[in-house]
Amino acid sequence: MTGSERGQTMTQVDTAGTAQGDVDTAGTAQGDTGLPDADPGDTGPRYTGARTGPWKRGRVLAAVALLLGLFMLLHASIPNRVGNLGSLVETFLPWFGLVIPVLLAGALLRRSVLAVVALLLPAVVWLNLFGGLLTDKSQSAGDLTVVSHNVGADNPDAVGTARALAASGADVLALEELDPGALATYEKELAAAYPHHTVLGTVGVWSTLPLSDTRTVDVKMDAGPLGDAKPAGVKLPYNRGLRTTVATDHGPLAVYVAHLGSVRVNPGAGLSSGQRDAGAQALGRAVAAEPNERMVLLGDLNGTVDDRAYKDVISRMRSAQEAAGDGFGFSWPATFPVVRIDQILVRGVEPESSWVLPATGSDHLPVAARISW
Repeated sequence: MTGSERGQTMTQVDTAGTAQGDVDTAGTAQGDTGLPDADPGDTGPRYTGARTGPWKRGRVLAAVALLLGLFMLLHASIPNRVGNLGSLVETFLPWFGLVIPVLLAGALLRRSVLAVVALLLPAVVWLNLFGGLLTDKSQSAGDLTVVSHNVGADNPDAVGTARALAASGADVLALEELDPGALATYEKELAAAYPHHTVLGTVGVWSTLPLSDTRTVDVKMDAGPLGDAKPAGVKLPYNRGLRTTVATDHGPLAVYVAHLGSVRVNPGAGLSSGQRDAGAQALGRAVAAEPNERMVLLGDLNGTVDDRAYKDVISRMRSAQEAAGDGFGFSWPATFPVVRIDQILVRGVEPESSWVLPATGSDHLPVAARISW
């Protein structure tokens, strides 16, 4: 190979190298974006800036939790002007606590710290309102046992009901909704255990201790001037309130028995409770006028002690269940109790224990309490 041919060959090789280098340079220029190489196995999105943190997730749940807390906290401010909404809410107020674990489950599912923190408000409010009912406050002491039972006008087993009540050990037994056709049965079955009894209309008291100074208490089952004009003898058969005195070893005890008007829940009109509310006000006036400081109110009040309709009564008396019971003491309906509308309220005596008795043939459960001086 001559020198000229070697020169040509070297020129071709250099040219090819230069061309190859040009291609590499171009490839580098085209492929170099300044970003890290992608992982071939990574198929998900690489941009994470849109993800929200635990303090930003669950805002709707947090808002609902706060509204629930304020709703329970300010229940007394809910007006009764439209459908007695305030009283309706207060009747079922404890059950709103069931919303709390539902919201908690949603908060945990969403991993929302914000919603969990917001749930502290309704939890604290509910515990402040009803936490005291979750503990057993009953004591073994007591001087007198009282029982109240709406026996039910349609009770198919008056004999069994009377015998169950006689076996309860009550010293004072108050019965409401006594059907005239079943009255003789109750008198017969309770006579052995209770030598003293009085019945005025559809309410009565059976006692192991002497009774005196018995009279009717008008709970306004007849509304308006027409009702007020009716003679007492005309109203007596359907009378639903009485007051009597029980002679105890510690002195006289005033005992009131009442069966207030029924309430109805209508989807269109809300809570219909006008007659009951009038009865509650009349009962409040009777309690305020009672001269005996020691008294017990027994009966089917067709409402809970949280209902504002009973403020005149509750302001002067206290619930034996709240003071000395174990749990909520729900009494109606007997098949699946959801509210306590059968009450034992006291003044001037100390409630030691309060409980609910087993079901009878009535749609109400009997309620009992033991009191002391």
